[in-house]
Amino acid sequence: MYERRGGYRRDEPREMHTATCSDCGAETQVPFKPTEGRPVYCRECFQKHRPPRNDRRY
Repeated sequence: MYERRGGYRRDEPREMHTATCSDCGAETQVPFKPTEGRPVYCRECFQKHRPPRNDRRY
């Protein structure tokens, strides 16, 4: 048997944590334990703060 270190398996539910969005104040669920002093965003606000993706592949 092997020892599992971090991550999650797709066939197991993720542990979700309740947080308040740093932008709009809405209550949201995130798959990590929020750290004090770091912003947490709901799905909509996260899209606004996300850096643009460079979809070009070489």
